[in-house]
Amino acid sequence: MSGKQERRGRGNGGRVLIVDDEADIRELLDLSMSRMGLAADCAATAGEARRLLSEESYQLCLTDMRLPDGDGLDLVRFIAEHCHDLPVAVITAHGSMENAVSALKAGAFDYLAKPVSLDQLRALVKTALRLPAEVLGDAAPGEPELLGDSPAMKEVRELIGRVARSQAPVHIRGESGSGKELAARMIHRLGARRDRPFVAVNCGAIPESLMESEFFGYRKGAFTGADADRDGFFQAADGGTLFLDEVADLPLAMQVKLLRAIQERRVRKVGAPAEDPVDVRILSATHQDLRKRVEEGRFRQDLFYRLEVIGIRMPALRECREDIVRIAERALLRLCATSGAEAPRLTPAAGKALAEYSFPGNVRELENVLERALALRAGNAIEESDLNLEPAAVAGEEPPVAGQGPLQDYLDKVERLAILDALQRTRFNRTAAAKILGVTFRSLRYRMERLGLNERDG
Repeated sequence: MSGKQERRGRGNGGRVLIVDDEADIRELLDLSMSRMGLAADCAATAGEARRLLSEESYQLCLTDMRLPDGDGLDLVRFIAEHCHDLPVAVITAHGSMENAVSALKAGAFDYLAKPVSLDQLRALVKTALRLPAEVLGDAAPGEPELLGDSPAMKEVRELIGRVARSQAPVHIRGESGSGKELAARMIHRLGARRDRPFVAVNCGAIPESLMESEFFGYRKGAFTGADADRDGFFQAADGGTLFLDEVADLPLAMQVKLLRAIQERRVRKVGAPAEDPVDVRILSATHQDLRKRVEEGRFRQDLFYRLEVIGIRMPALRECREDIVRIAERALLRLCATSGAEAPRLTPAAGKALAEYSFPGNVRELENVLERALALRAGNAIEESDLNLEPAAVAGEEPPVAGQGPLQDYLDKVERLAILDALQRTRFNRTAAAKILGVTFRSLRYRMERLGLNERDG
């Protein structure tokens, strides 16, 4: 039966294009759409689908990966080029995750595995129909956002706008304090799940013995102290977005369980006899090099490929020097809003000093510098002297070289750089930095005071 003939009565909730060469699959999907109040047009070939796309307007396209006259990926690419606002989901053979990942990389909104789960189908359709017609506006008042007009920041915002319209897993990499969580929240806000939960998890802060119960929940009586049923992160994020921050810190045993949950879209609570379906979009981030950890055997390659279907690199603040003053001024407004005080202005000299500083801790360090300056300033403006920036981290300064000055000055510079590096790697957590440096917390605090380093909140 041709695509034009195979049409169900019009629904009030929108129209879906179904593309599959198997009549029983078309009938199943058609009937499911009808029960959801949606009209459906069906096509048996890619050619019929392209003709219908030229004649009608759709809110969603469901297509099989294998078609008599072409590949489902070709149809995905055709829609991405000619109907870029139309979400398209692909139906793949069971266990064919490579095809699903390829489709997501090609621009597919999402995927379904055969045999098609009707629960997952309904969840996918509802999510697709919630997609905004266009990219939403600025963040709500008081909500942090990614600022800047530098080429690097413009590129990141443009990429975020594109991936927000997909359900593909996104991995965000970048230095500590570069705004990885802000990027994740922006993806969530611009996408179909914007009215659903956004659950952020710091994978490095959960004891290994509690990981399974924290991620998947547990049933009453599953272990000592489990006196009631409890949901995990997956259940809390159901229908929304689960953001796995510092995902590189997951132990290998938990990586296996996370991979299964992502692939099967089902989780089992600790102590439960059966798995429960979950509908979450996975975003992840780390400041570490995941590829290197895969090569070292500390991160599963299959999980890496499932997480980094789409990759976003957040630029360091020193790569966006023309944006630093604007970011600083917005941060001052936010910092002063909590106390109701009027935000002071930055003097030209202070702005120039900020723009020339390398900021190893990125935006987090910038905000820390500004908080200190607010406390130290004497007037209604922030002077360069109020910033107390470290010369050793100024852009363009060469590392210290032995023999070009007094030995103590050389040793102090080396020690200062080592401490700053440890603070950057631990997000300015002094306790963790002390462990990296092999000294006690008290010793680190003494050394920072002696070297005139700002103590930063952990």
